[in-house]
Amino acid sequence: MKLTSKKMSRGADTELQMTSMIDVIFLLMIFFLVTASFTTSESELETATKVNEKTSSSQPSDLEPAIIEVKQGDGRFVYMLGSNQYNTHAELQAVLEQFPNKSDGAFVRASDAAPYGMAAAAIQAAKSSGFQVVSYVPLIEN
Repeated sequence: MKLTSKKMSRGADTELQMTSMIDVIFLLMIFFLVTASFTTSESELETATKVNEKTSSSQPSDLEPAIIEVKQGDGRFVYMLGSNQYNTHAELQAVLEQFPNKSDGAFVRASDAAPYGMAAAAIQAAKSSGFQVVSYVPLIEN
């Protein structure tokens, strides 16, 4: 039983069907275009806190920015603003509304063990109090 054809044995050139190959290439190209993310990388994003070189050197500010820390105190997590301790975000917001330097921004620092809701409530309290820029900074405890 002979399995080869006579055309193959006479030295006829073999041809490849390229139609299906082109279809596969186009499908792969469409797949990669659809799944690609065209977002700005984090290193290219602008920071929330900006320093104006002329203003900071000619008029030094006597006021420090608001630094809100979510720490564990008395067996539960509380808001710390300086050495003052606040139990609810309403108390924190009432104090933050009295700050005169809202253009300097506020920083929220929370430990890893702190509840996410408390850190989010501190950020919202600062935003609701009129702070233009609120930044989150993780609190590294030793």
